Amino acid sequence: MTDLLSDYLPIVLFIGLSAVIGLALLIAPFLVSFRRPDPEKVSAFEAGFDAFDDARMKVDVRFYLVSILFIIFDLEVAFLFPWAVAFHDVGWFGFWSMMIFLGVLTVGFIYEWRKGALEWD
Repeated sequence: MTDLLSDYLPIVLFIGLSAVIGLALLIAPFLVSFRRPDPEKVSAFEAGFDAFDDARMKVDVRFYLVSILFIIFDLEVAFLFPWAVAFHDVGWFGFWSMMIFLGVLTVGFIYEWRKGALEWD
């Protein structure tokens, strides 16, 4: 009987630790949140307009441009991780292929930067 209980001890510890972390993450926001929030701090900041406003309003095209740039560089990281994991197996061909890929992305980033796509003025 004690062998059976000792086999399940890691599972019980894992469930207990998960419950403690889960409760801590549920309680922590109430302890560290603002009591009297500043209107500037709680205003909409991600999209530049109120979240529950009219859905048919015009949105500045710069928001779309920034999101597309984010997706491009997010995909760059998505390609870099498997390449880094298999770096030993891909050899020089894989190395220079990735350097060309990164070079093209860097040239594109510099082009966007010089065109002013990242400016908000």
